[in-house]
Amino acid sequence: MKLTRRHFLAAGAAATTLSLSPRLARAADAQDTRLLVVLLRGGLDGMHAVIPVGDPHLASVRGALMVKEARRLDADFALHPALAFCHELHARREWLPVVAVAPPYRQRSHFEAQDNLENGTAAGGASSGWLNRCVAALPASRALSVSAVMPLILRGPAEATTWSPPLPEDVNPILLQRLRTLYAADAQLAHPFQQAVAAQGMQGGGNVARLPQAMAAAARFMAPADGPRIGFVENSGWDTHAQQGPVLARKLAELDQGLRQFHEGIGTQWSRTVVMVVTEFGRTAAVNGSGGTDHGIGTLAMLAGGAVAGGRVAGDWPGLSPSQLNEGRDLRATTDLRSVFKGVLGDHLGIARAVLDARVFPDSGSATAMAGLLRG
Repeated sequence: MKLTRRHFLAAGAAATTLSLSPRLARAADAQDTRLLVVLLRGGLDGMHAVIPVGDPHLASVRGALMVKEARRLDADFALHPALAFCHELHARREWLPVVAVAPPYRQRSHFEAQDNLENGTAAGGASSGWLNRCVAALPASRALSVSAVMPLILRGPAEATTWSPPLPEDVNPILLQRLRTLYAADAQLAHPFQQAVAAQGMQGGGNVARLPQAMAAAARFMAPADGPRIGFVENSGWDTHAQQGPVLARKLAELDQGLRQFHEGIGTQWSRTVVMVVTEFGRTAAVNGSGGTDHGIGTLAMLAGGAVAGGRVAGDWPGLSPSQLNEGRDLRATTDLRSVFKGVLGDHLGIARAVLDARVFPDSGSATAMAGLLRG
């Protein structure tokens, strides 16, 4: 069956609408819920993770980047083979990819895109992060970032703390963060630097643990009844300008292992948990001369957890024909990432839509909360 532009959320009665009653029912349990946000810094190629196998133009644009032995999700999409645990969760209807998403920033700068994603505003430049403003909207809640430096997304007046495993004494984590920023701007040195950092069991960009260890740590803190309800983990190395196939095979396996360790560590809280995996933008549809992809727009978000209405693919697929691509080069974004955030924060944490539109994501009324992401 050929893949065409359509709203996947429109399929199935459970995904079409959310009545007031389920929201009110969930509100009674809202203070027992957990939310973990995982930011993949560098720009994940969403089409390499969730592959639009039903799109008739896929082979012509992907070329040598075509993924072999992908795991089928449905007639139109398949999953990278490294995401084995995600595939298990999908079969249990606890994992949900949302395709063709992007923050309101639609240019190609890592730093501007990450700033925009973290502060949650269309213009950027805010001094606080949307996740901190989310905590401020929740009574008696606190947040934890598994990082050495407080990320923008959690900066603000609400209570938030950081935690990281100890570094060797001769490495300053802030220096490591700044070095990663400098090396990331050099196409030839970025990947060797990332490999050297990873070999030491660290990651640049403020997080000093490998992704599986960081997510396991987040689970340990969030599992107790009095633990933080909101968690944040970040991971770098997703900027795949060269040798994307082997790099993403390793990175996606780390993400998959991280989700498994978080699932095991959070224990009985899993049924009341949502994990949101996001990135600042996508990649070009076609492979470049170095076996990688360059900065693009549309990408992928992933939701996991016992509270997720998974087992399907959400979002509005725009197509890969030359006329359908953004500027003729990359996947067009059809969903504002803030719509995904609002759908989760409103229905999972019980934050009123008016508060989401005006305070958590200021001046975002045009980004309507996505319905049907969570179980009724």
